[in-house]
Amino acid sequence: MLFNSFAFIFGFMPLVLLGFYLLGRLRWRRAALLWLGAASLLFYGIGDYQHLPLLLASIAFNFAVGTAISRRAARGRPNGILLAFGVTVDVLVLGWFKYADFVLGNIAAATGLAIEPLGITLPVGISFFTFTQIAYLADCWRGETRTYRPHEYFLFVTYFPHLIAGPILLHKDVIPQFWKERPYRFELARILVGLGIFGIGLFKKVVLADGVAPYAETLFGGVAAGAAPDLGSAWIGALAYTIQLYFDFSGYSDMAVGLSHMLGFRLPVNFWSPYQAASIIEFWRRWHITLSRFLADHLYKPLGGNRRGARRRHLNLMITMLVGGLWHGAGWTFVAWGALHGLYLVINHAWRGMIGGTAVDRLLHVPALRPASVLVTFLAVVAGWVIFRADSMAVAGTILQAMVGLGDGERLFSGTGAAWIHLALLLAILFLAPNTFQIMRRYAPYRFEGRSGTLGGQAEAARPGPGRLTWRMEPGWALATGLVLLVAVLSMLTSRPSPFLYFQF
Repeated sequence: MLFNSFAFIFGFMPLVLLGFYLLGRLRWRRAALLWLGAASLLFYGIGDYQHLPLLLASIAFNFAVGTAISRRAARGRPNGILLAFGVTVDVLVLGWFKYADFVLGNIAAATGLAIEPLGITLPVGISFFTFTQIAYLADCWRGETRTYRPHEYFLFVTYFPHLIAGPILLHKDVIPQFWKERPYRFELARILVGLGIFGIGLFKKVVLADGVAPYAETLFGGVAAGAAPDLGSAWIGALAYTIQLYFDFSGYSDMAVGLSHMLGFRLPVNFWSPYQAASIIEFWRRWHITLSRFLADHLYKPLGGNRRGARRRHLNLMITMLVGGLWHGAGWTFVAWGALHGLYLVINHAWRGMIGGTAVDRLLHVPALRPASVLVTFLAVVAGWVIFRADSMAVAGTILQAMVGLGDGERLFSGTGAAWIHLALLLAILFLAPNTFQIMRRYAPYRFEGRSGTLGGQAEAARPGPGRLTWRMEPGWALATGLVLLVAVLSMLTSRPSPFLYFQF
């Protein structure tokens, strides 16, 4: 089931809210949590019923292993063998479904053997619920969990706002909220604020992201079919995908946070205006924040982080980003994208080491210099997204060559003037406008959670958005919220709901 479908917005979501608050009013909290768990299972089953047994088996396995690890940790005897066993099984299951055909294809290409692909279907959300549970097992080993009841753990993993495409949750982010009284008490103001956040996310997806998707598809699909783009076409398509991916994924994340807010629970923010970053280090504190946190805490730091000198830090960064690339998909383009961002981070850290981190931070906040730094960072990210989106390295190479003026191809778009105006308006939003949580900061006081140590560097403090764009519980803002939702719903009438891009990861 898709958040951007009529069945979800006018059927599933109202029924879930109604049942949850009715049970909460009767003070049947366990029943309310069971209701959410059953709704989450239905949500997943409607979209991917054939892999429902896999999800249930994964939850049962990790809960059992996590409980065993926690009991030993509570006695002061953490069991690394049990942890390794649990993580290994999780990784093997993920690897089978996500990478088996990729490995077989490469073996066939390297050896010339006639190896047929297995045709394995990727379970929806497997990367997200697997990483969520690996983080849980690691916290059990460190003795940082409590004795959770089965229905609490089940809901933590399956909680439908985050299940399909994140954010990647930690148990301490969510389960303690189940024990509080406030979520079970109906509050109209909370519903309205959550609906506002959900509406902004829906608008991002169905109006902004889907609106530029045809430009990206024309470029990447055309080049894959043999076309050679000219300079303008390459940039239109590359910028369109850069914009589409952000509004698509951040739109999903906003909707997840908004849905949770309506239910009285708080999910971590996953994006904080990443294209306004002035360095790659800062970009990775703002883009897919929960994935950056997971990779930093469960790979980069265990490898040694930045504690063993610059060379070891650079190696650790490359390994971490290569894994991050592979996490997104089974393909050499994802490996290359991860390697490229690893190289970006190495260069960024080496530069900070040469100039001095404090001096660099001061330079990046000089009003005359920061825009240039933001532009350089953005262009580097765009080049990476070309590789990320391309069907092959050959397609990526053709587009990148055209983007630097080395191509001698054809114009793939008619009405390029209108396309540039369209992209310019969206780029102005990305670079100049406050994000969703700056707009909603009066009633949903989320803060920028970029942390020191998340792939290096110090996190900057959150900057509030312009006062005139701060949402208030007033008629004017209520009308604006209603118009945003109306435009989004009307856009849904013109086409079938499109899946979110991160569903394939």
